[in-house]
Amino acid sequence: MPSRFSPAVCLLSSVLCLLISACARRETLVESGTRTAVLHVGNGAEPESLDPHVLNAYTDQRLEAALFEGLCALDEKSSQPAPGAAERWESSPDGLTWSFHLRAGLQWSNGEPLTADDFVQSWRRNLAPAFASAYAYLLFPIKNAEAFNAGKITDPAALGLAAPDARTVVITLERPTPYLPVLTAATPWYPINPRVVAKFGGLTDRTSAWTRPGNLVGNGPFVLKEWTPGSRLVVDKNPRYWDAAAVRLNGIVFYPIENPDVEERNFRAGQLHLTHNLPLSKIPAYRAGPDAAQLRTDLFLQTIFIRFNVTKPPLDNPKLRRALSLAIDRDTISRTLLHGSRAPANHFVPPSTAGYDSRAHVPAQFDEARRLLAAAGYPGGAGLPVFELQVRNDELQPKIVEAVQAMWQRELGVRVSLALLEQKVSIANQQALDYTIGVNGWVADFADPVTFLDLFVTGGGNNWTGWGDPAYDRLIATAARTVDPQARYELFQQAETLLLEQAPIAPLVFGARNFLIAPSVKGWEPAPVGIYQYKKVYLEGP
Repeated sequence: MPSRFSPAVCLLSSVLCLLISACARRETLVESGTRTAVLHVGNGAEPESLDPHVLNAYTDQRLEAALFEGLCALDEKSSQPAPGAAERWESSPDGLTWSFHLRAGLQWSNGEPLTADDFVQSWRRNLAPAFASAYAYLLFPIKNAEAFNAGKITDPAALGLAAPDARTVVITLERPTPYLPVLTAATPWYPINPRVVAKFGGLTDRTSAWTRPGNLVGNGPFVLKEWTPGSRLVVDKNPRYWDAAAVRLNGIVFYPIENPDVEERNFRAGQLHLTHNLPLSKIPAYRAGPDAAQLRTDLFLQTIFIRFNVTKPPLDNPKLRRALSLAIDRDTISRTLLHGSRAPANHFVPPSTAGYDSRAHVPAQFDEARRLLAAAGYPGGAGLPVFELQVRNDELQPKIVEAVQAMWQRELGVRVSLALLEQKVSIANQQALDYTIGVNGWVADFADPVTFLDLFVTGGGNNWTGWGDPAYDRLIATAARTVDPQARYELFQQAETLLLEQAPIAPLVFGARNFLIAPSVKGWEPAPVGIYQYKKVYLEGP
């Protein structure tokens, strides 16, 4: 049968089809993610591990919150404990015994029942001396935990941990710890499936394959689907999570983008719903420009600081360290270099951390710094080597330490060379004391000054300075036994004063979250501790 259309009409129709096809715009990741409820997030760095008892970096902890859940969760806005795997809890009148009651029907992501004994086995593992957890000290409120971790007690049954039935966890404490529920929301308190971990090499194997895709079993709102190092980490909704009905995201894709400029370009190209950071140089333009609504600045309980390796002379001299700390103009760094995006840290504990405000300060005092340097035996920097300063190769820290480098050279005659490292290399070096001077940041595990100040007890798992002082240790230990909040904070004031005088560290700036967020992202609450309940987040298209 002959065509009803002329050749000219057919030709025109073909051309129109080609034009429409050429003009059709490919859907961006943000558009497709919003349509399919998959969140695309910049996470700042490649994770060191997905084992909640091994990791150290804050960026790793953000991932863990998708895969695991403690007895309690953390309410973002208040930083107070909220029910997690436990639906309720209570303590004895003397504050030494706590009972946590698990929800009915809890399951691991592989379908196994999640029991109270799994929590007990997890904490015994994290405290085992052979496991060498840097974060074991967060479990030291448990009776005999510190002695067990030090190898002074070898029987795990001596720990104040019990599971009288499948749904009850009983924790007996060494001393009253009113903030125990919020502690159980921290990653070192997360449960691991002991049977799965044992299957892949044993409970104390830190390099076990149990954290790989297909092997990892968690109890959080999401499960691990893919981990392509240097590219992305993908999690899917966990149908066995106790609150799966409330989880509105079908998945999350985390991108380990260390360069904020790359993150910002990806955001503008529609490849990310959220960035981890925003380049410092672009903050003023976003503040004043048409995209100001996409810029978020959230409170963040973090301190970025210099660590001195006091085991390496001449940094074993506190006068030298104090001189270096006093020769830093933190106000100028904050105001001019960081565009006011982060406050100057003239003390170590961030302001208003659970109502605690530091009395001790280290302002810029160049004359006093020069006097101390001369008293240490190095007038004008004479006799000092060129110090290597190791710093994470991100957009923020190198800028800060370049300013410090210039100040030390100008004011003291102290010379420094910079070594730019990936985050995991920087952390590994500082853990091993394989550095001279290093820069790092510390994010609160929970909203309390102790999470900053107990870092520096002698031999502490995260005390990567080699420094220790019996007087400091006594103050922190006494504070741990002090119930009265005012008296406890006074002990912290004395400890922080001693810390800043001895100067194994030099605080630089306090943290803040300056990031970009797409209008389609809902439920992303400001979180001073920086850990999010992803089950509250959802995507809403135009």
